[in-house]
Amino acid sequence: MKRYIAKRIVYLVLTLFIITTATFFLMKNLPGTPFDEEKLALLTQDQRDQIYASYGLDKPVIVQYVNYIGNIVQGDLGTSIYYTGQDVKDIIVDRIYPSALVGLQAILLGTVIGLILGVLAAYRHNSGWDYAAMIVSVLGVSIPNFVLAALLQYYIGLKWGILPVAFWESYDSSVLPSVALSFGVIAIIARFVRTEMLEVLQQDYIVTAKAKGLGQMAILSRHAVRNSLIPVITILGPIVVNLLTGSLVIENIFGIPGIGSLFVDSIKTNDYATIMGVTIFYSAFYVVVMLLVDILYSLVDPRIRLGSGRE
Repeated sequence: MKRYIAKRIVYLVLTLFIITTATFFLMKNLPGTPFDEEKLALLTQDQRDQIYASYGLDKPVIVQYVNYIGNIVQGDLGTSIYYTGQDVKDIIVDRIYPSALVGLQAILLGTVIGLILGVLAAYRHNSGWDYAAMIVSVLGVSIPNFVLAALLQYYIGLKWGILPVAFWESYDSSVLPSVALSFGVIAIIARFVRTEMLEVLQQDYIVTAKAKGLGQMAILSRHAVRNSLIPVITILGPIVVNLLTGSLVIENIFGIPGIGSLFVDSIKTNDYATIMGVTIFYSAFYVVVMLLVDILYSLVDPRIRLGSGRE
């Protein structure tokens, strides 16, 4: 496993390098500049040159790229142009908590409910529980989360006045966006667990466990559920990254000052350093989570061994 992990870390660094390089040059082709053209028009040419030079934008693109890579190696993500004078690294750190809180709540809620629905649907196959779980799955996948967000805002926020409609003022403000995001997680996990458990329950070792006199709950908890978790872990990797790093649409609907809204604002304003910083953060988080997912495979199912070399 050590050799496998070392190899994956090398691939991880290479992947981040390719993503950083591609994003940097694509970003330079964006129309417009990160500066207010109307305000720049009021300045002299020397003043404009000085502004560009202060952000290193007066140099050729290839020189800017080499300098940026060198700064990343030293842990410097640059200075934001839109958020004047602030380090991109500090801005991202400040925006992590709202996105992580909403995403973590959505993952926990969606995973627990999804597992329960999936297990019930498989255990009570072709019953009312099964049909209800599948209806929830279809609705959760079919209805966009921004539609659910609008419905939750109207009924729970405006009509009934139970929770805040938007804006990040207290912990209560995180409940509705978390619920809106959790519907998709519930649908995906319930469907995968049901499908996998139906297959697992037909395996020989389940029949053997029944023949030995094990109760239904023991069979479900010791054998069926555990062996059904492999596909859940697979799909949870991308879901965790997407939710913990912020949903672009949901954060804008609920006025959450998270990573997602930061990314949208940076693209609107052509804030080069912030676009690059958030992209690197997203990418690094994604590849690290996927590495952890692969390692978890061997913990959930001892039959799976990572890598072909000796540990």
